[in-house]
Amino acid sequence: MLLVYTHSISPRLKYVFKHICTRILGIEVAFTTKIEDFIAHDNAKMSYTRQQLGNEFFIKSHDILFEQGITDIEINVHDWENTKCFFYNGDKSAMPFDIFAAAFYLLSRYEEYLPQVRDDYGRFLATESIAFKYGFLHQPVVDIWAYKFKAQIQKQYPDFKFPKKTYGIKPIIDIPSAYNFRLKGVMRTIGGIIKDVFSLKLKTLYNRFMVLFGFKHDPFDNYKYIINKQKQTKFKFLFFFLVGGYSTYDKGTNPNNKEFKSLIKHIADYCHVGLKASYFAIENSAILKKEKLQMESIINASLVASRQSYSKLNFPESYRNLVELEIKEDYTMGYVNQVGFRAGSCTPFLFYDLDYETQTPLKINSYHIMDYALLKHKSLLDKKKVLNEIITEIKQVDGEFVPVFHNYTFSSVSRWNGFKELFNNILDSADGKA
Repeated sequence: MLLVYTHSISPRLKYVFKHICTRILGIEVAFTTKIEDFIAHDNAKMSYTRQQLGNEFFIKSHDILFEQGITDIEINVHDWENTKCFFYNGDKSAMPFDIFAAAFYLLSRYEEYLPQVRDDYGRFLATESIAFKYGFLHQPVVDIWAYKFKAQIQKQYPDFKFPKKTYGIKPIIDIPSAYNFRLKGVMRTIGGIIKDVFSLKLKTLYNRFMVLFGFKHDPFDNYKYIINKQKQTKFKFLFFFLVGGYSTYDKGTNPNNKEFKSLIKHIADYCHVGLKASYFAIENSAILKKEKLQMESIINASLVASRQSYSKLNFPESYRNLVELEIKEDYTMGYVNQVGFRAGSCTPFLFYDLDYETQTPLKINSYHIMDYALLKHKSLLDKKKVLNEIITEIKQVDGEFVPVFHNYTFSSVSRWNGFKELFNNILDSADGKA
């Protein structure tokens, strides 16, 4: 166990130390404000405060972990060996930066509480983040800093043992619409036909009729392929199905349709299943509760995980609604059009509510790449290069890679050419083949 002496044991301090020490490095951590207890401790220990006590392992603390509320904090990013960091704390500290304060800033999404430019869907833009602006979005910096901290502890306490971690993957399969043409109902099918005719989309019209009359496979129906892939790996896939009502933003399948329910049950036999919350459920807890109950009635189990439509998050309301409904995990944290680490970590972390200054039980599993982000790279070779780079970053800190693909990503539609191979590369990366 690592003992930390500090002048004040704040909720923020406990939160971030437990993420770095326990979740990333796998060691227990305890805190004390009593110097005599600190001196008496005969195992690994450090002080995290403003002034060093003696010649102990010491990291000079930044004020952010002892504050309350949100202020406009000055951030100065510096190069640090193979990465970058901020909250520089001088030469007297065992580490040149307060990695705990910096990690808290990123994990709590402090910057997303501040006034920001948003996109058309009201989403926080990657380009507004300090990680993008200072060129470290592509790195899981919190985990990298944690490993630097581990090296320093081992240097100070050579006999102190850290457990071994291994790289893993958690593939996400997002299902905004279970089928492209099937199970749409009479009115939507007629509407689709009329739209195809007036838009002169004759190939789409042809494919629509071929699917509806059973002569062709629906292009979104790639479930057999995905399940076969699941059978080839020990890492469980996580499917998110939309069961909300039809709207401007969501074009899902009627959740009361027997065939749709049967599909979800079938997938749940092989993979984990979660709820893809509809666009209007993001800000309306009553709609979210209705969708949660709908999904639970289909899978006949308590809902564990959710993911918001369009990867939209409003801090802190989106997560508070999930906490209120006792949903344990969320997979919305990430950028649709940018590869990288929105919260700076490839280790799941708990949501810290900055308004209430409290750690919640909601586990945030941030995703690191979405299929759409790879479309900006034209050649398959370029796509593979981007994918391999992020896998390498995560492997170096023994983290967990969370990619998001969709059911239609595995179709024969030309824009998704090569994506089956990319998905296989991800599976191979965890099974020791890449």
